[in-house]
Amino acid sequence: MALSYRNKQIRLVIFVVRLFKHYIPYPVIFLGIVDLLLLLVAGEVAWVLRANQIGMDVDFIGNRILPLTLFAVSVLVASLSTGVYSAQSLQSLRFAIARIIVAISLGVIFQSVLAFIMPGSTLWRSNLLYAMGFAFLFLSINRMILGSALGAEGFKRRLLILGAGSRAQRIKDLESKAGAGFIVTGYVAMSEAKKVVPEAINRDAIYNLSDFVVKMAASEVVLALEERRNALPLSDLLRIKTTGVHVNDLSTFLERETGRVDLDSVNPSWLIFSDGFSAGRRISSFTKRIFDIFASLILLTLSAPIIFIFGILVKLESKGPAFYRQTRIGLFGQPYNIIKLRSMRQDAEVDGKAIWASEDDPRITMVGKFIRMTRIDELPQTWSVLKGEMSFVGPRPERPEFVSELEEKIKYYAERHMVKPGITGWAQINYPYGASIDDSRQKLEYDLYYAKNYTPFLDLLILLQTVRVVLWPEGVR
Repeated sequence: MALSYRNKQIRLVIFVVRLFKHYIPYPVIFLGIVDLLLLLVAGEVAWVLRANQIGMDVDFIGNRILPLTLFAVSVLVASLSTGVYSAQSLQSLRFAIARIIVAISLGVIFQSVLAFIMPGSTLWRSNLLYAMGFAFLFLSINRMILGSALGAEGFKRRLLILGAGSRAQRIKDLESKAGAGFIVTGYVAMSEAKKVVPEAINRDAIYNLSDFVVKMAASEVVLALEERRNALPLSDLLRIKTTGVHVNDLSTFLERETGRVDLDSVNPSWLIFSDGFSAGRRISSFTKRIFDIFASLILLTLSAPIIFIFGILVKLESKGPAFYRQTRIGLFGQPYNIIKLRSMRQDAEVDGKAIWASEDDPRITMVGKFIRMTRIDELPQTWSVLKGEMSFVGPRPERPEFVSELEEKIKYYAERHMVKPGITGWAQINYPYGASIDDSRQKLEYDLYYAKNYTPFLDLLILLQTVRVVLWPEGVR
């Protein structure tokens, strides 16, 4: 948050926070902090209430800070996993409360596991029951009070758009969508041949653009020119920048607002010179590999009985092997073989020609439909993670036949192979299962965002939100 003073005006500027290269809306951070404090209060009220019921003296709160903190953090992490802080949850109270109930339940289950592993580190069972009730009450009331306030103009960035063509229209369309974190105070036509936004003011009608920006109380100026070559208003942009107003180009703005790299607006120079693809990922990649090894060993051990049981069910339902191997394209475009539980009939591709999966695909068996919906068919891929051919988080690996076609029809498609493919990924949790050229293009935009902004923090967010995809499967094929 920053304050700018000029001409006796005070402008409140609320930025999107960039945490470990990932953009997080300020209202989400604010709501999360308030929720954390309320969860601590819920745990303490529950403890005091139960202590009074059994005639126990209430001692200093510092003596139980560990169980209170573990309770609050457990429910908060579960809230992240179940979509309590998603855009849809911020817009719908009913949606938010449903997710809060699931989050509290998952948090309590995790508390039970902690009580077994670390005896004495969690609230008592009777405390926990009360804490659940108070947590639901406090978090629900918080949503009722803050829900509408967080969507008000006071929590939105005020933009001024330089441009009035089709690029400016894209920002106008984005503003009209529910959950937009900004409002546009005005459009300035900068000599565009075709004026698409009718309400745009001609640049010639504005004597001093930097003063105009201040008078409009804009906190950010977005450059959305149709043609930038020899058309950049450098003197205007310099004066605007020196007033303390943030200046952004359209590609960076869309990346921040949508969580993807917009293929329609980017060019090679933006990918080269914009922030991202940093050398610092060497340490991150090492950390990622260590996590993959330990997590895959644990998951293979725990999931072995599940894989065995569903392997038998697959065999009983249809002829053919329980598992199938398939060639996929991995890091740097190198082919490798994945192994999955078979979810389709053995004759799904009799002629050997690769076929896109479709909605309600008739080739999928009954058992196959269930294991796809619950992602159980993906569990054997953990072996590929252990071998280093895949990671838990990364772009979805595609078949060579599809990759050749997609690289010809979609620019920058080959760049997604600069990171290891994954079992789950940024595209998988943000876009329904896609099985077409257009779907692949949409998912590539998310994959490029991941490749550009990868950090262990982003991996953690993806792993947590994968729980939401498993609990509420949408678009599974």
